[in-house]
This record gives sequence, structure tokens and C-alpha cells, in this order.
Amino acid sequence: MPTGPIMLVPLCLVENKNEQFSVNQKALKILCKISQPVVVVAIVGLCCTGKSYLLNRLARENRGFPLGSTVRSETKGIWMWCMPHPSKPDHTLVLLDTEGLGDVEKGDPKNDLWIFALAVLLSSTLVYNSMSTINNDALEKLHYVAELAELIRVKSSPRPDETKDATEFASFFPDFVWTVRDFMLELKLDGHHITEDEYLENALKLIPGNNPKAKISNATRACIRCFFPQRKCFVFDRPRYEKELLARIEDVLETCLNPKFLEQSNNFCYYIFTHARPKTLMKGFKVTGNQLGTLVVTYVDAINSGAVPCLENAMTTLAQRENAAAVQRAADHYSQQMAQRVRLPTDTLQELLEAHAACETEAIAVLMERPFKDNLWEFHRQLAEIIKSKKEEFLQQNEEASVKYCQDILHQLSKTLMERFSEGKFYVVGGHKLYRDAKKRIKWKYSRVPRKGVKANEVLQHFLKGLEEIEGCILQADSALTDQAKAASAVGARKEAAEKEWEKLLQQMQTHWRNPDENISQSREKVDRERDKELI
Repeated sequence: MPTGPIMLVPLCLVENKNEQFSVNQKALKILCKISQPVVVVAIVGLCCTGKSYLLNRLARENRGFPLGSTVRSETKGIWMWCMPHPSKPDHTLVLLDTEGLGDVEKGDPKNDLWIFALAVLLSSTLVYNSMSTINNDALEKLHYVAELAELIRVKSSPRPDETKDATEFASFFPDFVWTVRDFMLELKLDGHHITEDEYLENALKLIPGNNPKAKISNATRACIRCFFPQRKCFVFDRPRYEKELLARIEDVLETCLNPKFLEQSNNFCYYIFTHARPKTLMKGFKVTGNQLGTLVVTYVDAINSGAVPCLENAMTTLAQRENAAAVQRAADHYSQQMAQRVRLPTDTLQELLEAHAACETEAIAVLMERPFKDNLWEFHRQLAEIIKSKKEEFLQQNEEASVKYCQDILHQLSKTLMERFSEGKFYVVGGHKLYRDAKKRIKWKYSRVPRKGVKANEVLQHFLKGLEEIEGCILQADSALTDQAKAASAVGARKEAAEKEWEKLLQQMQTHWRNPDENISQSREKVDRERDKELI
């Protein structure tokens, strides 16, 4: 199913005011949103010859491009109508309606030349619309073709022998379709029926002779033959013969049109839909709507500056813009893929570096998809610098994520320790050991947490260093309390020994005073033993 932008009505693309061209930014924004290749059909011709009506037939609408029913031309500048291509999927059909050539109200005849040149530069199929017949008069009115070599340049610095070589234009000029309106003649030549194409080719034959008149007549013929090797012709009867109906032809139902005209216009539309090629530049490069917008701006700027529009310069501008856009797309691809593949913080630095290498390779592939390869090394360098910067950002983000994650873990794990500290539960004898055991449990639990990232150890060491002051206070308090306990313990021991001696003395005294006679007898026995020892 065809896809593409939806434009309900045409919009002016190139405004022509006071003999100065400008690009309508609203129309440019529409083109910039078209990423598909475009088939660009532009129609040129004298004013009030039914060009707009023919384009409305291509748009399959009765109304759209404004029709002129008076002697004043309705179309000014170049108008654009974009729509999904009816027969080429993933392509957009761009119809360009140009203001009438030869308008008597114009002050500068060169204005027509630039309108014609822009139509040639922008289109892939150029339709020239004329009236009645193809004769010398009609060809003379198409003198703009003969002047294209002066208005358009292929190379920015052409060699002297190439400056006037018209054949070089054929490689990028559009296909040429001549439509003859209100055709009243019979397609016969020398008594034989001929096709419309044969009618055109016969009219383009060079007139024999070298006289000045023949040279003038042959100039346009030769240029058409040389500039436009792909040519086609269509002749049309009048859509209606009533003058009053022709004045408001857009209101006439299709069923009320001249059947011959209807058949001819349907043939014309079918040909355009099936044979009109996508817009291409040098080397067969297909132009998208976005790139067509770049070309419009480039050509109009050249004309307004007094320069000659140059295809090579336009290609250079387009290449620089497209390659710059490709660099941005490649860089965005790198960022998106890194964000999708890498969960911060990474467990190791190597994990992030491996993801970086894979995403960088893909980003380079995205850059290489672009058709413009000129000076690609420069854009490759730009991409490398951008990716290097983005890599540093990811490295920094990875470290920051690791720090934050580890800090959060340690904050949770240390809550109980800090609460016990605040409550003074470590300010007891042996409190320092209790504290060290609690800290050891924190370190063990921290070591069991996965994917802490590249800053895991650094954050832990910083955390432990922050606890040194607390630990010092606890150790000091523990030492003081221990000394006090030891001193209190020594006093208690001495008191206990004294109490024991006192009890012993009391016991002795009680024993001494419990049986006096026994004590006297024992004393006498002791004296007798002492005396006997002396006698011996």
C-alpha cells in the first residue's frame, strides 16, 4: 500500500516576488519529513494553457492547483503537491506547477528563464505544455531550452572544452514530455498515420541549410534532442467545446468531458504513473524528499546571489549535509545501543568496553550505509571523536552508578551498627570487640552483594576510613573502662583477702575460747616436750 505525506491542497514551494525568489519554509518542512525517494513531475509552458488542470488530473482531483480562466496568470512561483505514489510503493509523487512563461506583466524576461531552469533542475520528468501544434512558432517559444547551457553548470570549474558541451547535461536532466493541448490536426505524415512520438520527432528534425534563419530555428531543436534523450509526446482534444464550460472546467463532471480527451488524459496519467522515474543525480543517486528540499534551497540561493546553479556544488552541499546527518544517526545508534545493552553499573570495566566495541562497529556500519562516500574519512573521524566522547561519558556514568549503588548498600548494611553506636551500646567493657565483630559482618554481607561495579572496593575503603574516628572513640572508651574495671577488681581482691584473714582470726579466737582446760593441758604438754628435748 502506498505511503507518503498527506497534503490536502498544494502549497507554494518557491515564491516569486519582486523578481526575487525565496523558499517557503512551510513547504520545506513538508519535504524534510519525506525520507522516501521522490518522483518529481514539473510542468512548464506559456501562461493560461491549462498546465494546472493537467496536474490536477495527475492528482486525481478536480480542484487543487488554481486554474486561470482569465488573461491573468493564477500561478506565481513554483507550487508543490506531495502525495503517495499510486503505483510505486515507498515512493512519493511530487507535482510542481510553475508560473506561466511569457507573462506580459513580468518586468524581467530572465525571470522566466530561472523558473524554467529550476523546473529542469528539480524534476525527474519535465512536461512542456503548449497549444494547437508543434511548429516553428511553438519551438521558438521554447527558446528557454537553448539558454540552459548558460544558466546551469555541471562542474564547478569546467574545462574550457566542456563549458558549452550540452551532452554533459543529459546525464542528469529529466525525461521530457511534450503535451499539445486543443490539438485539431490529424496525425498523418506523407499520407501515413504516425504516432504522437513520431509527430514530435519529426518536428525536432533539423532544418537543412546554414543560413541564419535555419540556425536560429535549429538551435532549440538541437538542444532538446541533446539535453533530453528520453522524449515522449501526448496530444489532447479539447475537454469541452463550449467556451463557458471551459472557463470553469474544474466544475465539469468527468462523465461530461469529451470522451476523446478523457481517454487521452488517462493515457497521459497512466504513462506518468508507470514510466516517470525517481529523481536522480550523478551516479544514479536517488533523491529523497528531504534531499529535494536541500536542492531547492541550494539552487535558489545560487540564483539570488547572482551565481549560476551548479550541479557539482549542489551535490557537494547535499553530500556534506547527508554525511553530517549520517554521522549524527550513527552516533545516536551508538548511544541507543549502549543504553539498551549496558546495565549500569557494570560488574567489570571489561564488560562495558566489550559493549562499546560492538556498538562502535555497528555505528560505523550505519555511517557506511550512506551513498555519499566523498571525504568519508573526515566524517569517519568526526564519528570517532563523538563516540570517544560518548564512551567517556558512559565510563563516568558507570563509575557514578557504581559509587551510588555501593553507598546505598553500605548505608543499609550499617544502619544497625550506627543505631547501636548512637545508643552507646559499644561503650562497655569489650565494646571495641563488639564493634569490630559488627563491622566484620558488614564487610562480609557487602562482599556477597553482586554487580557492585568498578568502584566497589574504593567505596568500601572510603566507608571504612570514615569509621576510623568512631572506632577510635570506642577503643578509647573500652580501654578506660577496662582499666577502671581492673582497678576495681584489685581493690575487691584485697578486700576479699582481708575479709578471709579476719574470718580466720575470728575462727581461731572462737576456737581458743571455746575450752580453756584443754588449752591449759595442751600448753603443759608443749612445755614438757620442750624440757625433754633439752635434757637429751
